[in-house]
Amino acid sequence: MHPLSIPGFDVHRVRVDDGVTLEAEVGGSGPPVVLLHGFPQTRLMWRHVAADLAADHTVICPDLRGYGASDKPAETGPEVYSKRTMARDVVRLATELGHERFILAGHDRGALVAFRAALDHPEAVTRVLLLDILATLDMWDAMHGVSAAVGFHLYLMAQAPGLPETMIRSSADAFFGYFLDVWANAPGAVPAAVRRHYLDSSARAVPSIVADYRASAQIDVAHDSADREAANRLAMPVTVLQQDWGAALGYHAEGLWRAWAPDLRHRTVSCGHFMAEEDPKLVAAEIRALASR
Repeated sequence: MHPLSIPGFDVHRVRVDDGVTLEAEVGGSGPPVVLLHGFPQTRLMWRHVAADLAADHTVICPDLRGYGASDKPAETGPEVYSKRTMARDVVRLATELGHERFILAGHDRGALVAFRAALDHPEAVTRVLLLDILATLDMWDAMHGVSAAVGFHLYLMAQAPGLPETMIRSSADAFFGYFLDVWANAPGAVPAAVRRHYLDSSARAVPSIVADYRASAQIDVAHDSADREAANRLAMPVTVLQQDWGAALGYHAEGLWRAWAPDLRHRTVSCGHFMAEEDPKLVAAEIRALASR
């Protein structure tokens, strides 16, 4: 077992697309919950929450396409790292592991994948928890003026292939480490060994990480826009936990989410961006509360 694996969990490698295999850790027993990691992290970010939930759930923690130990296909077109494609990966993963229906929780990039999975696959996703995001379309609408400097990485990685990859690769530890340092409110939430794992994993995945973000400035916006125009909304119970970004950027987060999710529980929390590592008991409790709705 890798020293940074989740104790008591087994590692599975599951083919989800032509030439694309996801690596996931699976543990526990009971109703299935799939946990999707964010940036610049891997499935290891769920280590505390997953161990807690495994007492009464089957917990599946994959590395997303393009991250961690999962495959990193070349960006041959915008659809390769669209959230629609990444969401389909997750549904196929769960199905291959024997789960046609499941609760889905995601943080950051994983929350964008979870949002898309819930819109595209309501027959599979029974409930969804989203940590510290807005829908892609709303995110870009909220970024304006000098306050948008907080999202400088979004604009950098939205550029055409070449420059962002070169810049990030040349200073990978500084770039990815910046977010681990400034987005956490709780000292020690990301221990040194885990931080090193995140940095090394991200450095090995620069092209695919950039491709994921590039998709969010292009094809993902188109997909969200089409759903908004068609008045498509999330059909299942939804919980959203967020920092108070709205106060800083001038939007009403709950209002934006209620337009997508009629059955919504929205909470503004005091911990930092890395909620599953800073306050895992809160996140696990919210997943259990969501499961009972």
